[in-house]
Amino acid sequence: MTQIATVERILDVDHAEISVPRKSACGHDCEECAGCGVTGAAVHARAFNPIGAAPGQKVVVESSTKKMLRIVVLVYLIPVTLFFLGYLVALMTTPNVAVQYTAAVICFILGIIGAIVYDRRLRARGGLSFTIVRLF
Repeated sequence: MTQIATVERILDVDHAEISVPRKSACGHDCEECAGCGVTGAAVHARAFNPIGAAPGQKVVVESSTKKMLRIVVLVYLIPVTLFFLGYLVALMTTPNVAVQYTAAVICFILGIIGAIVYDRRLRARGGLSFTIVRLF
């Protein structure tokens, strides 16, 4: 996966801190919507800098698509799947609707907790790895 980023500062000979604009589904046409309140939020990350990019330069960065898809599955798909699984298991074991909904919510929360734990482990290991491939 490639993205456009800005080099914020040089960390060492081989690495730089970059700022990557956060993407969302809305397209950030804020003049038309003004519903979310997000105005150009950026993610700061460490990137391998083999081309020697300098602070302030716009660069093209590349990250592992496989790792990104794993994160997407963990954050979105697993909690929703656990929600339905909890509901279906409770549906098959008890006719009590309150128990069914409670089981679904508990499973969803377990999925969210799993995503948070994975996010913290990923950050401790350096997060997503970016590589600066060329100047923009």
